[in-house]
Amino acid sequence: MSMLLPRVRGRVLSRTHPSRFIVPSAYSRAAISTVPSTVSGFLDFTPTEAVENVKIDGYVRSVRAQKRHHFVALGDGSSLQSLQAVVPADQAEGFAIGAAVRLQGAWVPSQGRHQSHELQVSQATVLGPSDAKTFPIQKKYQTPEFLRTLSHLRPRIPFNSTVLRFRSEVISSLTRFFNSRHFIQTHTPILTASDCEGAGEVFHILTENERSASAADAAKPFFRRRVYTTVSSQLHLEALSQALGNVWTLSPTFRAEQSDTPRHLSEFYMLEAELSFTDSQSAVMDLVEDMLKHIASDLGDSKVAGELLSPVGDRSPDLASIDEVAQRWHGLTHGAWPRITYTDAVKLLEAADIPFAHKPSWGKDLHTEHEKFIATKVGGGYGPVFVTDYPRAIKPFYMKAGDINGSASPPSATVECFDLLVPEFCEIAGGSIREHRLEPLLESMRAHGLNPISSSEDNTKTSQEPDNNLDWYLDLRRWGCPPHGGFGLGFDRLMCYLTGVQTIHDTTAFPRWYGRCDC
Repeated sequence: MSMLLPRVRGRVLSRTHPSRFIVPSAYSRAAISTVPSTVSGFLDFTPTEAVENVKIDGYVRSVRAQKRHHFVALGDGSSLQSLQAVVPADQAEGFAIGAAVRLQGAWVPSQGRHQSHELQVSQATVLGPSDAKTFPIQKKYQTPEFLRTLSHLRPRIPFNSTVLRFRSEVISSLTRFFNSRHFIQTHTPILTASDCEGAGEVFHILTENERSASAADAAKPFFRRRVYTTVSSQLHLEALSQALGNVWTLSPTFRAEQSDTPRHLSEFYMLEAELSFTDSQSAVMDLVEDMLKHIASDLGDSKVAGELLSPVGDRSPDLASIDEVAQRWHGLTHGAWPRITYTDAVKLLEAADIPFAHKPSWGKDLHTEHEKFIATKVGGGYGPVFVTDYPRAIKPFYMKAGDINGSASPPSATVECFDLLVPEFCEIAGGSIREHRLEPLLESMRAHGLNPISSSEDNTKTSQEPDNNLDWYLDLRRWGCPPHGGFGLGFDRLMCYLTGVQTIHDTTAFPRWYGRCDC
């Protein structure tokens, strides 16, 4: 029997075991040089003797010119700190802030105080010139508001690139965590015909042909029905969990909220997970707590976390203090996180001797000032707090109704849900047990003003009414739907909390929010 074997760069792989392919020895990587190739690698590379013939590529952060030599601070995004290179004056032409350069020479112990080694350059090449007079990113202080107008250049700022590297590290840590729990990572759609939250704060998708068509001569919809950008992956995760078991995703989501606050973006990332075969709200909260504790302990000793908490260099006054950020990390990892019901939280707020701008009252959503008070009072000012069992009327339709028991029963119906509050940033995650029974779900939809009848069957529906297209979601309850629950966590808010960045606009490379989509 003939067998097709995969090729690597034109060569057929040999097969020595039914389930293993062995790359021929010609492709062995054992001989790869141990000399670093990044700024971060060189800063950690401290040989006692000079190492000749090294090469590094990067961008000029600053230049200090002297008669015989130019002292160049070089960065490449791999480190908050710069590498010092000593470039002969006759080779430093074109070395300006922002220029992309290639340096070759010897890595030698330094005579200076700021780093143990420096690069004595023997050959310097400008690969991408830069005009220092017009380059908008300067070494002096520049406000976050100004830098947001330069989102295509802002990542070159050392701290900003450090935040982006930290995002990458957190994603890697999350992947390890979910793999250890046997969760399946999935990719959910960005375009959807369903509004998960039912709040109407969605972006509608129209083709140019549809947009320009007149009412008298309407264009045929591209997707045959109204389509939106997703506000959550939850509904699709529920479908996937019935096929794969426990699932998770990290996906972009979109909200058409006209909010210009430090806590809102129009495009942001949500980390969402769904647990199959569980009716325990505590199990979902345990997963969130374990996950965030894992991130803090896994990355607490990492180089990028050390840079975020390092006093080295000029720390922007727009960031939270190092002590405050360190306290946040400590709060994540030490002790169990308190859990308080919404009913008890409202009682706590009502008893507080504080003139809240919004008077707390059972049945109303908690405002930011209320959440900050609860996080401080219950969480001790540095630890996260779960608030559970909110009123049914202020939560989405898909949450399972809570059981009323005990002497501290709430004034009205609640649902099995929770929000996770952290000091200063308040809510960063929320979750619930989903209503897995068909009839109670239909009743909840009607109570929330959602029409459970298919739009194709409802002849009374006008073109102005929102089309939630939840027929397929109801189908999940008709055929083998087990008890299940899940959560969603605002990934960009988590980045703010762990890095000390004060606004969500500055934790993502290309932020979009109300009135702003610059590139």
